[in-house]
Amino acid sequence: MNPSAPSPHPITSAERAAVLASLLPSLRQQQGQTLVIKYGGNAMTEPALQQAFAQDVVLLQLLGLRPVVVHGGGPQIEHLLQRLGKQGRFVQGMRVTDAETMQVVEWVLAGQVQQEIVGLINQAGGRALGLTGRDGGLIRARALRLPDATDPSLWHDIGQVGDIVAIDPALLHTVQAQGYIPVVSPIGCGDGNQSFNINADVVAARLATSLQADKLLMLTNIPGVLDRQGQLLARLSMAEIEALVADGTISGGMIPKIAGALEAAKSGVKAVHIIDGRVPHAMLLEALGQHACGTTICVD
Repeated sequence: MNPSAPSPHPITSAERAAVLASLLPSLRQQQGQTLVIKYGGNAMTEPALQQAFAQDVVLLQLLGLRPVVVHGGGPQIEHLLQRLGKQGRFVQGMRVTDAETMQVVEWVLAGQVQQEIVGLINQAGGRALGLTGRDGGLIRARALRLPDATDPSLWHDIGQVGDIVAIDPALLHTVQAQGYIPVVSPIGCGDGNQSFNINADVVAARLATSLQADKLLMLTNIPGVLDRQGQLLARLSMAEIEALVADGTISGGMIPKIAGALEAAKSGVKAVHIIDGRVPHAMLLEALGQHACGTTICVD
């Protein structure tokens, strides 16, 4: 330690009170608002960020907001597939999902990952309840037909990857009315009781639309949407997004994230943000309108 370095100035009680008082207008405005959170990236794998995320979710509920968590789990799925000697494969950011892979997806998402998140939120003082799209007919799905990115006349068979047919949010309303925080795994149910693996960004966006959410926050493991020089794009319109996809700046797994975010914004979700989940309490800062730490998606 450098002995000449100044000691951190301790926050006084008066300063804490001033910070809380400054939040009052924002908190009054947001009372009762629904907030859908896509939870992914480093925030899911680093213990300190996991704890901060759970604390933020509980605090947002205590402050009068109605959070709904939708989680991913790509790295965990990939890890288990590798342990089983199975190589994951992706087409245009979508995981190719045969019957065996679908079993792994359900084990990891509805078992391991979901229950870890539920436990973290409960440990932080909240009451979380884990759900999948199967529960209460929440997410009806069918096999996704994926057109080729360069030749629209060609279609890719990516197995049990789901395209959302309908969402029935009745169960989420019931769960929230009882004071629980829903934690949703992105698994849908189709005809014949078939399970479908659905991109979590897409699920979060469609749930936000169905719930008429006031905000959609999508946590990722980068600062937000970056240009070709690696600089953060703080605000993106529909036309700018189309140009970035066309020139390859937005590609791979970012495509469904951006598409979902844009669709939510077009469907009436008032605020859509892609934020850096590596920043402690980034979600809380963004949700309370105190700090912009990512990219805002706009229709105009």
